[in-house]
Amino acid sequence: MTSIAALRSDLAAAGFTVDGLTALWGEEAAEALHRGQRVPAERALARRDAGPLATLAALFVLGRPVGRSAATAALPALGLHGAEELGLIRQEDDLIAPAVDLRPYAFVDALGPAEWWIVSDLGELALGGALPEDHVLGVGGASMTLSGLMLQRPVRSALDLGTGCGIQALHASRHAERVVATDISERALRLAALNAELNGVEGIEFRLGSLFDPVAGEAFDHIVSNPPFVITPRTEGVPAYEYRDGGMVGDSLVAAVIAGCGAHLNPGGVAQLLGNWEYHGTADALERVRGWVDDSAQPLDAWVIERDTEDAAQYAETWIRDGGTRPGPVFDTLLGAWLDDFEARGVREVGFGYVLLRRAEGVPTLRRFERMHGGLGTNEAGLGIHLGECLEAHDAQSALDDDAFGALRLTVAGDVTEERHLWPGEDSPTAILLRQGGGFGRVVAADTGLAALVGACDGELSVTAIVGALAQLLEVDEDALRADLLPTVRALVTDGLLLLP
Repeated sequence: MTSIAALRSDLAAAGFTVDGLTALWGEEAAEALHRGQRVPAERALARRDAGPLATLAALFVLGRPVGRSAATAALPALGLHGAEELGLIRQEDDLIAPAVDLRPYAFVDALGPAEWWIVSDLGELALGGALPEDHVLGVGGASMTLSGLMLQRPVRSALDLGTGCGIQALHASRHAERVVATDISERALRLAALNAELNGVEGIEFRLGSLFDPVAGEAFDHIVSNPPFVITPRTEGVPAYEYRDGGMVGDSLVAAVIAGCGAHLNPGGVAQLLGNWEYHGTADALERVRGWVDDSAQPLDAWVIERDTEDAAQYAETWIRDGGTRPGPVFDTLLGAWLDDFEARGVREVGFGYVLLRRAEGVPTLRRFERMHGGLGTNEAGLGIHLGECLEAHDAQSALDDDAFGALRLTVAGDVTEERHLWPGEDSPTAILLRQGGGFGRVVAADTGLAALVGACDGELSVTAIVGALAQLLEVDEDALRADLLPTVRALVTDGLLLLP
């Protein structure tokens, strides 16, 4: 049995799963861990009899040293020598200390529920201070956001640009025949390869290098990237973390990735990435992102969604804390450096969001740059399935002229509800809202005509027939009503509130 197989056997035998850990210390402690607090979990473990699961949890999730005999009992197949050779532990007299973070990770996608074990570097809780600059991040909020957004249609090839611990490459392997994963960090690639082998995932090739250098001259059907997009001042004394800081000024890294995607996508291929963009003065940052897309050497469809913004001070504070620095003199010095950089370049706030690009096989037909701040809909298997359906709906209806589109018999999606607001005692609503329960949880303001059209979409009547009936009912010109409603109805189809036959 190989060392990796022995480790896999020990983890499985101990019940080292998400459900197993939750049962071990309870829901409240599990939620506290997600907030970066381990005391509730430690207190729960102190009340339990020691066993392999508790030992592995304390060692690799909480980052606490454990006794030699307990560690030996928890890793019977691998052994302490094998664990040390894999770089998992450090032996310190009668104590065994963790050298890495190792924890289970569960998810649901188009293929159903699954679970992996993910190895990364120890976090700030275990280290007790700021992170080293070559830190290899585990599965965090941004990682789960991107994996949830990932399209899941089968493809022949995929690229994970800046793989880190390898989590996006692992997800891509579930729908791609071949995956290439790149990173500038040799340690990140070693841990990513370890994670692939530990979870029995084959077909991933790991390459060392910056951005698209390791795949020069190659093109892919799907590119995914959680790039090091954080905007960090290039100032002496300010840490530059490999996992988040791309080494470029401002948001130039995101612009460079967008430019590179056009050159490395096969026709019809899709790239998905997360990014930050700067607001300068009164200018609209999404227009700057539009410019990056327009400057691509290849024609690109684009769908960019801004999910949030932070002012310059909030943004700086967020990422200084992310590096493990807590309030105090060092924190203040770093904050000053960030604010000096933003002020010098006229940056007032920073946006965060999702970028979807597709290499067009002709003239681009999809150009959406929108803001959707706030909550999303309910998406058990992630937004990727919804995004794929939106792209298919866009392609299907954008190929139709208004006459052909009007002949379609649409149906209302099952997650759409209508909400009406009335002043007390009034019969006519002051506002009509169409709410999407899944997807992006869109809320569309509708007038009487649009609400009536959507309500009549039961698959029996064509759009044109419904518009004709409404024109008679409302006593308005049918052609004018049709011209007014069709663009919005097309958007509702793309967004999944109305379904094509």
